[in-house]
Amino acid sequence: MTSIAIIGAGWLGFPLTQRLDSMDKPVFATRTSTERLRELEALSIPCFALRLDSHIPTADPFVTEQFQARDIRTVIGVFPPGFRKGEGEAYAIRWQSLINSAKEAGVEKIIMVSSTSVYPNTNEVMNENDASLSLAKSNNHFSENAQIMLTAEQSLIDSGIEYAILRCSGLFGPNRHPARFVNKMRSVSKVAPVNMVHLQDVINAVIFSLTEVHNQVVNVTSPNTVTKYEFYNQAIQHYHDELTLPKLNNEPAKKISSDKLLQLGFTFTYENVVDGLKHY
Repeated sequence: MTSIAIIGAGWLGFPLTQRLDSMDKPVFATRTSTERLRELEALSIPCFALRLDSHIPTADPFVTEQFQARDIRTVIGVFPPGFRKGEGEAYAIRWQSLINSAKEAGVEKIIMVSSTSVYPNTNEVMNENDASLSLAKSNNHFSENAQIMLTAEQSLIDSGIEYAILRCSGLFGPNRHPARFVNKMRSVSKVAPVNMVHLQDVINAVIFSLTEVHNQVVNVTSPNTVTKYEFYNQAIQHYHDELTLPKLNNEPAKKISSDKLLQLGFTFTYENVVDGLKHY
């Protein structure tokens, strides 16, 4: 029976693996070391250690061999870019190596969990056509990190393998309550929309994309949003902690559109971003 490989069973990949396993989908989870696999093994989740090459974009024989041995036909990449750790430049290389290894192993579909940080921070509604590698190369509104992520996306688009690219807004959910972000904020806008999505909806979107998203890029963000002030103010109230918001500003910002995903037939569990604050 053909199988699914989750590359990066962390905060998102771990519960995604559990959900697929509960659906009786043949799934394997990967982490970067055998030590970190113990949690998965204790739950009887099939897994193996896998570390993607961050220096050479060509196919890795070890990765190809692991995929072939388990008859992997779908790969879901949910590993972070590592910008905070200074590993951003390696992100695109890791993706290229993974794609090339998957091609050699006969993988039929790759799902990439990307980010809406690929969009320029301008006061506009952003849909999927508003960010691409070609646009980023000719527009200085795109950040360096956005260009790295778009390079990874383009590698998948050009690969010839069926793909689905899910650009997710800011993720929140169990063990990642938005109220915890407040202390790191210098100020919060009273007018800018908050672009966030609950973990549950991201997991649902990945599963939806297995069969319903074909060679497309889609945004995954709660369709009904509020201002950043409203969202974080309510987050603090739900968190039951002695937190206070930083100073307020009137700076506008981009709004991410999820219309394309909705038109494909996807339904959000937390259509209104505030509703997700109640579920942890």
